[in-house]
Amino acid sequence: MLDIKVAGIISKPGIPHASKIVPPLVEWLKQRGVHSRYDAETANYLGQQDGLPRAAVPEGADLLIVLGGDGTLLSAARALNGRDIPLLPVNLGGLGFLTAVTLDELYPELERTLKGEQRIAPRRMLHCDLVREDYIIQSFEALNDIVIAKSSIARMIDLEAHVDTHYVANYKADGVIVATPTGSTAYSLSAGGPIIFPAVSALCLTPICPHTLTYRPVIVPDTSVVSVICRARDREAFLTVDGQIGVPIMEGDRILCRSSSHSVSLIRPPKSLFFDVLRQKLHWGER
Repeated sequence: MLDIKVAGIISKPGIPHASKIVPPLVEWLKQRGVHSRYDAETANYLGQQDGLPRAAVPEGADLLIVLGGDGTLLSAARALNGRDIPLLPVNLGGLGFLTAVTLDELYPELERTLKGEQRIAPRRMLHCDLVREDYIIQSFEALNDIVIAKSSIARMIDLEAHVDTHYVANYKADGVIVATPTGSTAYSLSAGGPIIFPAVSALCLTPICPHTLTYRPVIVPDTSVVSVICRARDREAFLTVDGQIGVPIMEGDRILCRSSSHSVSLIRPPKSLFFDVLRQKLHWGER
């Protein structure tokens, strides 16, 4: 059973009706002896100026409430920085594959969580090292994917891919996606990749608009190290983490992707299962 004394709140900016959602939420938590700490966007909805940097919100928290869409959740997952804190993702955005809790379900789900009756769905993160001349110059953690893509207009790039010691291919393409099962319903799906059930221990290597049409996505065990070597000229390629942060990369840089030692614990509604979400979001089975 969770002993929740402090709840962190992270909110998506620019939501007009959030100023009617956040104050009652903070008051509801206060009445149950739960202190709130929140980011600047949440403070704005409260009419306060005491918001914290997003990365500082999870410090000392027993629960992290995320108000927004999948993008806000991806940012919150990285802000955890390996902390084992359950996330309650509330969908105030659009499609929302990950933010499955609706506003109507917010307080019932919070009640279940305070009683220790919540349903947890663990999601493994992806670790990425950017290696230049045999030195790791930057490391990243992603919940969805690592993308190596072209940075210039209408120019394909050359990327050499390996899985462990096995050479895979030289891609001439717009880029390559290394996706987790969680990220399989994001950019990788749009690029023709498969949907992977979240509990499957795998990574997916998906080429983006390859010049050779026979190149297909490849699923590998999550014990593998996926290595992508940039063969494009300096700064013609860009590395992006979860579609939100990134850096330009140089010719010869190696991007090493492996399953992270960290997982994110998502609180899910008790009756919302993976295929329920797919049917709802992708409109499967409609007549």
